[in-house]
Amino acid sequence: MNKKTKSFRDRLKEKAKAIGPGALIAASFIGPGTVSTATEAGASFGFALIWAIVFSIITTIFLQEMAARLGVVTGHGLGEAIRDQFEKPILKYSMVIVISFSIGVGCAAYLAGDLTGGALGISMMTGIPQNYIAPVIGVIILILGLTGSYKRFEKILISLIAIMSVTFLTTMIVIQPNLSEVFQGAFVPSIPSGSIVVIVALIGTTVVPYNLFMHASSAKEKWGSPADLKKARWDIILTITIGGLITIAIMVTAGAIIRGTEKAGIEALALALEPSLGGWASVFISIGMLAAGFSSAMASPLGAAYTIGGLTKWGTSFDRWQFKAIFCVVISIGIITSAIGFEPMQLILTAQALNGLILPIIAISLLIVMNNKNVMGKYVNSLKLNLIGGVIVVIVSGLGIYSLVDAVSSFMDAV
Repeated sequence: MNKKTKSFRDRLKEKAKAIGPGALIAASFIGPGTVSTATEAGASFGFALIWAIVFSIITTIFLQEMAARLGVVTGHGLGEAIRDQFEKPILKYSMVIVISFSIGVGCAAYLAGDLTGGALGISMMTGIPQNYIAPVIGVIILILGLTGSYKRFEKILISLIAIMSVTFLTTMIVIQPNLSEVFQGAFVPSIPSGSIVVIVALIGTTVVPYNLFMHASSAKEKWGSPADLKKARWDIILTITIGGLITIAIMVTAGAIIRGTEKAGIEALALALEPSLGGWASVFISIGMLAAGFSSAMASPLGAAYTIGGLTKWGTSFDRWQFKAIFCVVISIGIITSAIGFEPMQLILTAQALNGLILPIIAISLLIVMNNKNVMGKYVNSLKLNLIGGVIVVIVSGLGIYSLVDAVSSFMDAV
């Protein structure tokens, strides 16, 4: 009996130790933008769009599995693989420049929002202005980047995922939503009038281009042998599914208590939770927002550093000064813009358009690399994975075109 118990504990510890790179990805896509989008989706359409989150999580798992497999099998990141895949200098350097610029600008442009969103959590409890708190969060992350290591980031982000899980899943359980409606929204796709923009936003905040680079590089740091692929897949399925459940919990909570209200922001959600949670309502939502902002703000400059460092072959580890330099530049831009309250709308719209374009480019490049036997050996994609990957590429290409058109329209309206 004791032997069996010990064996179970050993297996449990082994699975717990396998958690790591996937947590970085989950922490990356559960940011203030995801919280706001999920809240808006629930407030506007109830539980009808849960299926979009389910779809985006399945898509993310498939793409991230390929990226992680690449890192574990080859010992190289996606950036290095893409650079080596294309031999013609014009194509190679065009890819390097376009992807590096798009992701670098995108991460820098959105980081201020992550810092400000995290600051909102503290501001809701203290009343201190967000532009005072956001730079402090940014400086903390900057110090962690300069003095830390991959393992430290991994531990912090796993902790933040745990905090968000407890916070948002608890609020969903407390309000006791109609489970039959929840399951219907999850497995019976529908597109209510006016919901297409929200659906694109829900998928776009989950399937993030730079996460593919970050996952390949972090996976090769975590595991050094193809024998570890089973652990890598366990990590991916567990952590990204938890990330999806957190997003679903936010949407369900909003759909149950603030659907149809005029004010559908995160503050309105906290206020509407007071009958169920009392004075703890604001605390729960504030902690959730702080964790979401902090986690995404940590992952964003990290993703930029992994992407640009890999594509340029400057290095994808914390012991390379170039890697830390990229991290510092991105986080510094976020600190400055969040401190002055500057919202670089035109820059954000440009980043949105570029990221919409490069997502299918990166997905196609990943598929090409994963079918290169000289690189992957016997671990190349199966026919089934290629078919699924092909469908994903078609869908993300459609999303990319839509995002580009939407960004250009918004840019013209702003001008």
